[in-house]
Amino acid sequence: MTRPGLFTDIRTFILRRPPIPTFIRYNSEADRKDFDSRILQRVDVRVEHYAILNIHRITVKAPVAFVFEKFRTWGPDSVWWPNRIAQVERVDEALQHIRVFFLGRRKHPFGIKTPVFGLNVIPLFDMRAMRIVELPDSLDPDNARYMLYQCDGGYPVGIVAIYVRSGISERQEPDETHLFFAVGFNFYGKADWPRRHIINTLWEWVHNRVTANSLNLFKAECEASFEELLAEVESSREAV
Repeated sequence: MTRPGLFTDIRTFILRRPPIPTFIRYNSEADRKDFDSRILQRVDVRVEHYAILNIHRITVKAPVAFVFEKFRTWGPDSVWWPNRIAQVERVDEALQHIRVFFLGRRKHPFGIKTPVFGLNVIPLFDMRAMRIVELPDSLDPDNARYMLYQCDGGYPVGIVAIYVRSGISERQEPDETHLFFAVGFNFYGKADWPRRHIINTLWEWVHNRVTANSLNLFKAECEASFEELLAEVESSREAV
């Protein structure tokens, strides 16, 4: 199978409108704080000092444990991630350390060693795990698992969180797995960076479009894999 090229990734992850919107929008600031606290307090991280805080959510028709383990296969061969645009490198198999390289470049062009226009984008992201919780607490009604990373490299400096839980009945949520992808950061690590800035606007649009398409593709692959597993189990039962 031929690996997709750069323009295929641009068409698939940036130009295409995602089938299912994933960016969480709020009716009020109070709603945002309430919702954010349910996720971010669980992972024990404070985000009020970050200028950018975006959270995406998608539901997946598969058990929480299956979805979480499927996400932990994230790597350079993941077809649901734009690896031609932002290539993933697993520094270790446990996903304690992940690096992401813009266009796969690991060296500065023309031998330039200093940042260009103040941007040192090699790597674009350097993610080091703060906590990885593979099993829920025995008293956790949400059956939650998550990965929390400290992120630097390039211009965003902050956190990345991948949070997976069951639906919450009191919120009338579907009885499916809910996958959240959250980022919180300051550009260039500066808390006083202006909120209204062309870089902010452009980055958020691209980030939200890519994230939404990635989660849609992940959902499709995860559900297909789970259906295949169920079919194999049923086939094994019939053969006995």
